[in-house]
Amino acid sequence: MKGTFSKIGSKDARTKVFVGMSGGVDSSVSAALLKKAGYDVTGVFIKVWQPDWIECNWKEERLEAMRAAAHLEIPFMTLDLAKEYKEGVIDYMIREYAAGRTPNPDVMCNREVKFGAFWKWAKEHDAEYIATGHYAQNKDGRLFVSKDLNKDQTYFLWTLTHDDLAHVLFPVGDMTKPEVRTLATKFKLPNAYKKDSQGLCFIGKVDVKEFLKHYIKTRKGDVLDENGKAIGEHPGALLFTIGERHGFTVTEKTPSDAPYYVVSKDAVNNTIMVSNRESSPTSRKNPLTEAFISNPSWVGAAPKPGEELMARSRYREALQKIIVEAASLTGAPMTVRFAEHQATLTPGQSLVIYKGDECLGGGIII
Repeated sequence: MKGTFSKIGSKDARTKVFVGMSGGVDSSVSAALLKKAGYDVTGVFIKVWQPDWIECNWKEERLEAMRAAAHLEIPFMTLDLAKEYKEGVIDYMIREYAAGRTPNPDVMCNREVKFGAFWKWAKEHDAEYIATGHYAQNKDGRLFVSKDLNKDQTYFLWTLTHDDLAHVLFPVGDMTKPEVRTLATKFKLPNAYKKDSQGLCFIGKVDVKEFLKHYIKTRKGDVLDENGKAIGEHPGALLFTIGERHGFTVTEKTPSDAPYYVVSKDAVNNTIMVSNRESSPTSRKNPLTEAFISNPSWVGAAPKPGEELMARSRYREALQKIIVEAASLTGAPMTVRFAEHQATLTPGQSLVIYKGDECLGGGIII
């Protein structure tokens, strides 16, 4: 095996690791690689909360994971973390949207469930490690981007600390997706050609707006242009985020028929403002060159004030040059200044900070 994973690949067969197996190819290949490396591997399917009005899919995913574990001839268990998921992820998401912010549930799912409750349970069952199919690299307790930059998931892992990474393995982090698919075929995994899952962490293909309507009272409101003129209608301002271009109706089209993007929202007056100029500094009332983030978390030491780094405020967004004006390990809010104006900074989203290929940590935009 390659990269950082090979550094601990010489552990003897008594080294116990629980692999979070979702039913997908990445976690299945992870389990296969760990077994090949000589670990004492157990596959674990994490069952989470799911509302009764959504078509049940966890049983199908569990069956896929069970088949992969049976093929690999490793023990298989089901861990019920419905309570932890509901309280730590779903309730958090609903609270944030109700307050007019746009949270990232996948970040909280990783923090509270996969690397929180799962590890706590695994440790109680004498595991030395947990492993997942995330595309990220753990190098001696430091977090680095995946070899496959198109699949890199460090944006969702910024809450992990050096202590977390001491017991976490990412077996496919130094591979590309095609390489993982090739290994899945080589291992003859029954889910080798299964498509990647999409949607809300664990729950699957659920329209977020439809999900939120079951828990947050919304009402129709006006879509405004940049001059404040009503040009359409939306189902509820709380449901939208900056940069979004779907879910609202515009009755007055521009001559170019260019798409409209949400550039701001007013939860109090239940309005959203849209523009044809998503990337233009004038496409929102107050284009920003700085961001304030709360709950900062660092894998290791906090960035130094004045340090020039890179950051992204959205998954797969191009990295932006920043200067950290203030940072601490105390959890106090911090300030980040961008080299260029930012038109899509959104309260509630994660701002994740990088130094080269290393993910240093991040925080929540406020």
